[in-house]
Amino acid sequence: MGRVTARRPVLRVRDGQVTHRSDTLTVEEPMELRVGGRALTVTMRTPGDDFDLAAGFLVGEGVVRTAADIAGIRYCAGAADDGSNTYNIVDVVLADGVPPPDASLERNFYTTSSCGLCGKSSLEAIATTAPWNLAEDPLRVAPETLAVLPDRLREAQRVFDRTGGLHAAGLFTPEGELVCVREDVGRHNAVDKAVGHALRSGRLPLRETILMVSGRASFELVQKAVMAGIPLLAAVSAPSSLAVDLAADQGLTLVGFLRGSSMNVYTGSAVTV
Repeated sequence: MGRVTARRPVLRVRDGQVTHRSDTLTVEEPMELRVGGRALTVTMRTPGDDFDLAAGFLVGEGVVRTAADIAGIRYCAGAADDGSNTYNIVDVVLADGVPPPDASLERNFYTTSSCGLCGKSSLEAIATTAPWNLAEDPLRVAPETLAVLPDRLREAQRVFDRTGGLHAAGLFTPEGELVCVREDVGRHNAVDKAVGHALRSGRLPLRETILMVSGRASFELVQKAVMAGIPLLAAVSAPSSLAVDLAADQGLTLVGFLRGSSMNVYTGSAVTV
């Protein structure tokens, strides 16, 4: 398995004092995702929980909905100079009867770790492919419960303490108990890893579940929440206009600027005020 952190030399300047030291950085490497041996996309990610990442990505794209849709996930031989496995190529085998990804999903270029691909036309596509009705979810959460989630998410970030360079996504119960946390250099990768873990554990749709993310709420993260059946997405920063549009269209409760007891509820009715 690839390393999550790496050491690099740095010239540190503090209050006029200059020192030479080593700094711990978050590793960022490409991962190629294949489905049935056919290349689908390449994303820059932090190594670790790669099978969850692959499964979660396919949930977000509407390729799979349950653990039974996946027959197997494996690493393919990498391309290291010494012939060893780089663990940077993951192949997903779909179960019999599960249609392969549409050819339009094939991306013969890499997706950056900071954002994926989305656009206004995706609103209509998601409206027709979303498998779960979020408006019918019974989740109700008090503002006081949401207020403690950023700190609980931060406390669960193991690698962030060493690097300061990772995003996190956490799944929480209605009572604010942490179910799963995943870290990655990319916001969308962290969510994919959390959703993929839930899929492989047989927990989709994630009814009565809160998704808490450490950054902003983009259109893409709302899309991933919708496709996983998550009724509430909370973020410490701002949402985009398209994220709010999609959340409203799909019945998802979207909370932004969640910082202590302060928050903005942009859409939905899951927050009891």
